[in-house]
Amino acid sequence: MASLRILVGCKRVIDYAVKVRVKPDKTGVVTDGVKHSLNPFDEIAIEEAVRLKEKKLASEIIAVSCGPAACQETLRTALAMGADRAIHVEVDGKDYETLQPIHVSKVLAKLAQEEKVDLVVVGKQAIDDDCNQTAQMTAAVLDWPQATFASKVEKEGESALKVLREVDGGMENILVKLPAVLSADLRLNEPRYATLPNIMKAKKKPIVKKKPSDLGVDISSRIEVISVEDPPVREAGSKVETVDELISKLREIGRI
Repeated sequence: MASLRILVGCKRVIDYAVKVRVKPDKTGVVTDGVKHSLNPFDEIAIEEAVRLKEKKLASEIIAVSCGPAACQETLRTALAMGADRAIHVEVDGKDYETLQPIHVSKVLAKLAQEEKVDLVVVGKQAIDDDCNQTAQMTAAVLDWPQATFASKVEKEGESALKVLREVDGGMENILVKLPAVLSADLRLNEPRYATLPNIMKAKKKPIVKKKPSDLGVDISSRIEVISVEDPPVREAGSKVETVDELISKLREIGRI
């Protein structure tokens, strides 16, 4: 168990504090000149990997990001938090705009096999597309056990993890044999802030560049975006005095 090697997915997303705007031509959202950061759920994934290493349960943490050159900044954040090295899978232009979880899953699966890792950890979802698919698809491609929506991870024996996961009905304890895929939920941990010394050290940590073609992964688009629209403006509500008036109002607007 001490030689556990962990691969962590790190997605570059529009910062959570930024108000997202749709492009005038409705082909997507405005990203130029907009602040980006490491996906918060992936930040939790990195933190959990670092904590496993601090407990002497892991020997190496490899951060991975798919996207344009700016993704290296996201990887530097992961390295400053405690990852040992990083892999940047370069995807630019139109290919990046149509990159889907299925593509990323195949990339992560291939890297997991090449790097001979024991655990793949990703955030449960990205805050830009909210897909919640990458962990599940990666486990399927690798044919590995999966523990999604993890809120607590503990060592169990020499070759398994006990995972407390959040489900619709409450909480669920499962046991997964390694190698496995894990997705981090919000309550798994609280990520640390990278200290200035660690930020400086991160600049010297290696980032290897690869292309999807190097991994034998086809990232050709499987979808076509027809139009991206702002959500409809919410109509103002109104107050009623009695139940009869409420029923009357609901009938007027065709709700009953």
